[in-house]
Amino acid sequence: MQPSRIDGSAVPARAIYARHAERDFHGEKRTNAAHPSTTDPDARLYRKSPSQGAKLCHMGHLTTENRYGPIVETELTPATGWGERAAAEAMIEDLPRCPHATLAADKAYDTAAFVANMREQGVVPHLAQNISGRRSAIDGWTTRHPNYAVSQRARKRIEEAFGWIKTIGGLRKPRHRGRDKVRWTFTLTAAAYNLIRLKKTPRGGLMIAQSSIVGFRDHAETPTTSGRDGNKTTPSPRSSATC
Repeated sequence: MQPSRIDGSAVPARAIYARHAERDFHGEKRTNAAHPSTTDPDARLYRKSPSQGAKLCHMGHLTTENRYGPIVETELTPATGWGERAAAEAMIEDLPRCPHATLAADKAYDTAAFVANMREQGVVPHLAQNISGRRSAIDGWTTRHPNYAVSQRARKRIEEAFGWIKTIGGLRKPRHRGRDKVRWTFTLTAAAYNLIRLKKTPRGGLMIAQSSIVGFRDHAETPTTSGRDGNKTTPSPRSSATC
């Protein structure tokens, strides 16, 4: 595992939630139990910040290499408040280790349990400190190193991958319903992004970037759907993402 960065982002679902004309929800909080999706049961109401409204989403997760930015792992999970950390632990566990591996992430990952899990796996957590009315799990022993500042500067570049996947890759408005199909599209689009990154990588760093791409996990298997004749068909990559 090379020095890496990780983050999660909401992927809007192609779904609508149930409406209850006979019930007045005025003054009540909108919840998944009261407003389940009628078109995509895997979608969940989620909002990234208190200033934003809740929308039906999935949660996409990426792990990228720090130096040249290729995506080395993807995951798509239900949109929950703790889903980012759970997905991060699973993705990091599957990656090969190298000495002094580091992981950069934002303050949403700054919890005592997550930091302890990373250190048990031999990964140095270079997380942004969350000191908003609480004590950060990242102490001065970690932040005093110059590499911590480098990781914090580099971690923001993961937003470039999310931006490309949602705009050029078409995941801002997914064309499929169901977590399995959206996960397949998400991983395929991430692979297309890697091809773009490798094309722009300097020759001297090409082997480093290629060695960081360890491949995506088996959850990226192509989903099957039933055609009009009853035979199993697979969605075309062109119809899933624009590469």
